[in-house]
Amino acid sequence: MATGLAAAAARRLLPRNRWVHLLRGSHLSSSAATADGLDGGEGGSGRVKIFDRDLKRRHRDRAAWVMRDTDALADAVADNLLDRLEDCRKAFPSALFLGGSAGAVRRLLRGRGGIEKLIMMDMSADMVKKWKEMENSADDNLEMHFVVGDEEFLPIRESSQDMIISCLGLHWTNDLPGAMIQCRLALKPDGLFLAAILGGETLKELRIACTIAQMEREGGISPRMSPLAQVRDAGNLLTRAGFTLPGIDVDRYTVKYNSAMELIEHLRAMGETNALFQRNPILKKDTALATAAIYQSMFGLEDGTIPATFQVIYMTGWKEHPSQQKAKRRGSATVSFDDLQKQFGSNQN
Repeated sequence: MATGLAAAAARRLLPRNRWVHLLRGSHLSSSAATADGLDGGEGGSGRVKIFDRDLKRRHRDRAAWVMRDTDALADAVADNLLDRLEDCRKAFPSALFLGGSAGAVRRLLRGRGGIEKLIMMDMSADMVKKWKEMENSADDNLEMHFVVGDEEFLPIRESSQDMIISCLGLHWTNDLPGAMIQCRLALKPDGLFLAAILGGETLKELRIACTIAQMEREGGISPRMSPLAQVRDAGNLLTRAGFTLPGIDVDRYTVKYNSAMELIEHLRAMGETNALFQRNPILKKDTALATAAIYQSMFGLEDGTIPATFQVIYMTGWKEHPSQQKAKRRGSATVSFDDLQKQFGSNQN
C-alpha cells in the first residue's frame, strides 16, 4: 500500500501524556545459533487457523531488514515490561525472550532480572540473524543462544527456564492459551511469565477509516485488520493457562504520523501487517487513497499529522510453587464479616 515511500522524520510517541521523538535506525543482519534446553518442538498449537503463520514469518523476514535500531513505541513497551523486574527480589538466571520486540527487550535489559543465560527465539531466521549481529555490541557478558522456532510449537524443554518474556508477539498465534500453556510448561517452579500483547483498541482510527472507505468504494468490507484480545479476556487467558498470581494492566500509546501511508510503513517495519487467512490480498488503489483521505479528515490534528492508538495489555503470571501465597479453602474462615463490621464499627463510634 505504501511500498517505496520514504519514512518521514516527524513521527512522535505519547506514552502517558508525554510526547517523545521516534528515532531512526539502520539495518543489521547476522547468523543463527542453537541453544541448550531444546527438544523436538512438540507442543499443542491451535486447531482453528486464523493467522497464516508462514506469511507472518515472511513479514518478520522483511521487518528484519527494514526495522530501525531503535523504535520509540517498541522501546516504551519493552521498558515498561522490564520495569516489573525491578519490583522482584528474585533473580532469574536463565531466561527466554520470544519474538516480537525481543530485540528491544534485550537492548534495554541493562542487568535487570539477574539473567546469566539468555535464549532469544523468533520464527524468522533473518530476525534471529539481526539479533545476533546486534549482540556483538553488548557489554554485559551474558551467555547467549539464538533459536529459530515458533511460539505455537515451543522447542524448549519443560521446567528449563526461570523466566519467559514475550513483547508484542503472542497476539499473532492461532492458539494464544495453548502458546501460554507451553510457556508455563517450559518454566521452572516459581518461574515468571511476562508478556505484552496488542489489545482490541489498537489502530481503531485506521479500522474506522478503512471500513468507511471500503463501504464507499467497494460496497462492502473485507478483513483488513486482525482480531485482537480484549482487556476483559487477559485475566482469563492467564488462569486458563494455569498461571498463579495473575496480574493484568493496560497502557495506551498514541503515535503521530505525517500520513496514513507512513503509518503503514511503520507497521511493516514492525512486522505487524495483516496475516489473516481470509484476507483479501488485493487493495484497490482508490480504496487505499480514500482510506488515507478519510483518516486525515476524521482524525487529523491541527499540525497536519494523524494519531494512531496502540493499546498494550501487560500480563504477569507465575508457575505454581509451594512458597507462593494461596487463597484459603472456601468456607474455612473462622470470623464472619458481620463480626468484623460490628467490631470495627463500634470502634469508630
